[in-house]
Amino acid sequence: MMETFHTEILPIWLAGGWLMIPLAILGLLIYLAVFELYVHLARRNFYKADPNTWGHWIDVPEDSKGELGEIIRYTQADAEKADDIRGRFTEVRRAYLPPVRARIRFANILAGAAPLMGLLGTVMGMLSTFVGLSVSTAGNTIDLVAGGISEALVTTQTGLVLAIPAYVMVSSLRKREEQLATFLSRLETLTILRFQRRRHLAERVASGDPGEPPTAAEAPPAPTDGKQPDAEGTDAVGEEGTTDEERHENRKVRTA
Repeated sequence: MMETFHTEILPIWLAGGWLMIPLAILGLLIYLAVFELYVHLARRNFYKADPNTWGHWIDVPEDSKGELGEIIRYTQADAEKADDIRGRFTEVRRAYLPPVRARIRFANILAGAAPLMGLLGTVMGMLSTFVGLSVSTAGNTIDLVAGGISEALVTTQTGLVLAIPAYVMVSSLRKREEQLATFLSRLETLTILRFQRRRHLAERVASGDPGEPPTAAEAPPAPTDGKQPDAEGTDAVGEEGTTDEERHENRKVRTA
């Protein structure tokens, strides 16, 4: 490993000239910012929670746990109207989203500076080439030209190598930030809806409103005393299981 570094990597690095040192510092800053933001969002991954779980926590804030539970309890504590909940969710957004967005912008600026610094190395390398051509003698012209072109190409390559993966990672971080913002909006909407529903039910109970009358399917069956009207308006008592002739005789007796 060390032999490969000394024989292959180090000569290429030195061929880029002194500008490789600022590029190395810039690359270190880029990936420190990116990985720090990954860790920050990994610790606040409550936006990936099960909707059934946090939906239950909105109904029963006492059961909520973790950082998401703290948000739910804070937004509902002593809330008297929906505007109170909206104001508290605004505070939650200000606490979570602006720091993430500021770090994403910072990482994006650093990633954009890497290819520009590589381009600066290209310009400096070409200037070195032209200076070498102007002051060179017949013996060292090729060495001066090769050194300038090498410096130009190596710095450009290094800047692109630093910037391309960083742009991909910053895009991934921006997607996570959008997921966090969307989750907080969903949480706010559902919290307000359920708050208004609970308040509406409490007002109905306080006013003594019994609610909607039961439907036909929900209504209890009418009580009976074992008598069913027959076709002629008379009561048929205990006629189940009798023959037609017996029922006919019974009707005659009643008529008499």
